[in-house]
Amino acid sequence: MTYLFITTIIIFFICFLLFKAYKNTQDIKINKINVASESGIINDSTLSILHLSDLHLENISLSPMQLERKLENESVDLIALTGDFLDRKRSIPKLLPYLRVLNRLEPTHGTYAVFGNHDYVLKGDDLNELKTLLEDNNVHVLQNESATISVNGEAINIIGIDDYSTNRSNLSLAYKHIEQGKNIVLTHDPTIVLDMHEYSFDYLMAGHFHGGQICYPKAYHLAKMGKLARKNVIKGLHSHNSTPFYISEGLGQTGLNIRIGSRPEITFHDVAVGVKAS
Repeated sequence: MTYLFITTIIIFFICFLLFKAYKNTQDIKINKINVASESGIINDSTLSILHLSDLHLENISLSPMQLERKLENESVDLIALTGDFLDRKRSIPKLLPYLRVLNRLEPTHGTYAVFGNHDYVLKGDDLNELKTLLEDNNVHVLQNESATISVNGEAINIIGIDDYSTNRSNLSLAYKHIEQGKNIVLTHDPTIVLDMHEYSFDYLMAGHFHGGQICYPKAYHLAKMGKLARKNVIKGLHSHNSTPFYISEGLGQTGLNIRIGSRPEITFHDVAVGVKAS
């Protein structure tokens, strides 16, 4: 009887923890990050960026309708999507209603995306189908490419560096056509910052780590994912060589649809842009 009672209690406790961990996936954080200008900046203005990462449509607890409610009354200049949309062909149609929500925001300077390691599980025609869906819905997909926008007459380079963890990053190609101005980098795996000694950026946005997704109390299981993860640099605002970069905890999950010690995230970045005084 005692053994049965203890077993029942243990099973109940595990079920409770799993239920709570699942509920955590519905507890979306909305973070607002202000990236101040450096000294010597004139004609200072702000670029408002909505940053979403790691939707993982196979395991996401946020519906398109819920996303729309969370974004209502928001006005943004640019939308940044930093990869890991999905990893199954059958999930591609699920992306469309989310893209329609983002289109209704009508960002002043458009929407830009990079792929992550899970997106590259798709091959050939399946990956092209994902890319086509994005492009048909006004998303500029940057695979070691850049695009330049103008903010108050100043050039802002949006640089998309392809996925580092699958050895697709090509810095020289990504920076090949940039103009004189500010460099804002989108990439999936933030570990790339450690290799960017000769490639300057003013701000970088990434995802990949899910804030650990399951932390106990640290995300020790992420150690295999590179130098940043081994340093427990897995979420939030950081700097490398005095230059800021941000790691989103993402919106979806991989493996089990649970989170412990982390939360899904929607992020708004206000990035000061301008030109350096001569």
